[in-house]
Amino acid sequence: MARVVRIDRNPKPHETQALHAIGWALARALPVVALALCWEALALSGAVTPFQLPRFSVVLARIWTDAVAGDLVLNAALTLYRALTGFAIAATFGIVLGIAMSRNLAVRWLFDPVVSVGFPMPKIAFLPVIMLWLGIYDLSKIAMVVLDAIFPVVTATLAAIAGVDRHLLWSARNMGASEHEVVWQIVLPAASPQIMTGLQVALPIALIVAVVAEMLMGGYGLGGAMVHASRFADSPGVFAGIVEIAIVGYVLIKAMMLVRRRLLIWHQESLAPSTV
Repeated sequence: MARVVRIDRNPKPHETQALHAIGWALARALPVVALALCWEALALSGAVTPFQLPRFSVVLARIWTDAVAGDLVLNAALTLYRALTGFAIAATFGIVLGIAMSRNLAVRWLFDPVVSVGFPMPKIAFLPVIMLWLGIYDLSKIAMVVLDAIFPVVTATLAAIAGVDRHLLWSARNMGASEHEVVWQIVLPAASPQIMTGLQVALPIALIVAVVAEMLMGGYGLGGAMVHASRFADSPGVFAGIVEIAIVGYVLIKAMMLVRRRLLIWHQESLAPSTV
């Protein structure tokens, strides 16, 4: 007697989730692919010269050439070193300063006018001063990154701590918690989501300032390579730099989002469905 074998064609939950993730990733990539195709079509149409807009395929070939020669790795590594070092310093001092300003009236009285005036001010105006004081090498570029990136961290920390439920603080103090315990066990955990938002704002600022500083001060780095290419009328080199910076920025933002999810895995926002 022949045996009848039933084949279950209903996808399993993990397979459905994987297909959904792949489909969503493809859907998110479609605008980028469409932009690349439009770029290629416009460059081939003759409406612009190859100097004004080189073909996207030519730009990709230039990126590959730079990668094989090692220039891409060197320039990207230097830019990331300056941006991430400045970001780390700005994040550390920004959070510490924000906590101090929120917990001490004297510190707030001293630094609040500086933060209020400095936050909306274009910090690039300090570049000539930084160059005079620190030269045109890594130290001055990192200093510019710190100067720009620290303000979003300070303001986010202040706003986050101000939004902590006062009943939590009163309850902790009534139970005998010291100020140190209140800060580390109540204030910082409750304020951490908004502080992380400030860090997410400061990170792309750090990359932008690092690239701009390299453009203005020269030397190696993604910004410096773009300026060098423009001086020699190397249009594919300039556009290759734009694409490279866009990719680096995208990777940094995605990495920061993963860090946020990891650090805030206990928070209710991690329980909400995400399409990112």
